[in-house]
Amino acid sequence: MDNQLRRVLTLWDLVFYGLVLIQPIAAVPLFGIADRLSRGHVVTTILIAMVAMMLTAFSYGRMAAVYPASGSAYTYVGRGLNPYLGFLTGWAMMLDYLVIPIINIIYGSLTLNRLIPSVPYVVWVLALTIIITFLNLRGIRTTARTNVTLLIIMCFVIGAFMVLAVKYLLHLGGMANLFSFQPFYDPKTTDLPSIATATSLAALTYIGFDGVTTLSEEVQNPKRNVLVATVLVCLLTGIFSGSQVYLAQRVWPDYSSFPNVETAFMDVSRRVGGLALFNAMAFTLIVASLGSGLSGQAGAARVLFGMGRDNALPNKFFAYIHPKSRVPSYNIWLIGLLTFLGSMLLDFERAAEVLNFGAFLAFMGVNIAAIKQFYFCRGPDEKKHLFKDAFLPAMGFLFCLWIWWNLPRPAKIVGGIWFLLGIFYLAYISRRFRTQPVAIDFSES
Repeated sequence: MDNQLRRVLTLWDLVFYGLVLIQPIAAVPLFGIADRLSRGHVVTTILIAMVAMMLTAFSYGRMAAVYPASGSAYTYVGRGLNPYLGFLTGWAMMLDYLVIPIINIIYGSLTLNRLIPSVPYVVWVLALTIIITFLNLRGIRTTARTNVTLLIIMCFVIGAFMVLAVKYLLHLGGMANLFSFQPFYDPKTTDLPSIATATSLAALTYIGFDGVTTLSEEVQNPKRNVLVATVLVCLLTGIFSGSQVYLAQRVWPDYSSFPNVETAFMDVSRRVGGLALFNAMAFTLIVASLGSGLSGQAGAARVLFGMGRDNALPNKFFAYIHPKSRVPSYNIWLIGLLTFLGSMLLDFERAAEVLNFGAFLAFMGVNIAAIKQFYFCRGPDEKKHLFKDAFLPAMGFLFCLWIWWNLPRPAKIVGGIWFLLGIFYLAYISRRFRTQPVAIDFSES
């Protein structure tokens, strides 16, 4: 009993942790692109994605009660469905780990380029990649105190934006200008294919909600609280992010006139708060990008290290630990190189869509695993509940499938090639599916 974790975390501790993981400015980098893709209906895309994530969060929360030590889609699918499908889910998740630092370096570089346009984009990409690689090689990781400080700054800046946006809209046209149904539905511009494509991007807002399940061994009443917390994190994120983009749309209703679509929220901030808010938003986005890029690179390097240690990848390279810094330095160099190349070859939109390719494959797998676990594998004395055991996870699967299906073709090509490589690699390490696949260790990421 001595090696068990203490169950001290409350429901609201879990919710706060989940909101920190997602970040309160999660929708800000996506705003301009999603607004353009949806033809002025980015709020609608945020809310549709919220429904899909809440249904999936329900499946995650229930699976976490069955497998409390894992907190990973890889484990839920591997144990709940099939170890080979579990490996492929883990392989899809690995794509996300590789793309996360790329996304953050791209956006940080775009933001810096807006502030200092005389410095070429490639210079910012190189500089930021070197910074996070150097810090990870030194074994420096963001601390809990740093994350809380950053969260406070984010909340202050985005809170200032929302207050100033409301003031701006009221001054411009009163209550009728503040409250409008147009961001949700405009008969002149609304069409389902545009909204579907934009939703496949806007869903990135919620990536990270599943991190709540990793604390299931430390939670009071985990069977209830982990499930409720994952759903609440998605709900609160949807409400808060939806409010941000709603105000941004009302402030800047013409989605086709942004000076720079990738950093459009900065221009909206300038309109309501002048240069001060423009710079504050830029500073927040840069620091958030660096922090997330640092953590993302460290997580990717440690996943590769785990696979090397377990001989799923060549041990000599991927399991190497630097004798002084005690970090997987070869992996960090490799991720740094891939981050730089990916940031030059992909734009923010494409990188986000590639990440969602892997994420939504994992989400669909968890929903299917939940159906099997709670509906088809019930004991003879256990009562089945059609609504919560089959209908809700089935709806979560269908929503995720719809979002995944509407990803643009380039993301499907890149993700499909990666997934095909995973199938070939799985066949190789399992001796043509005759032995159990080697486990992928996500525990240290």
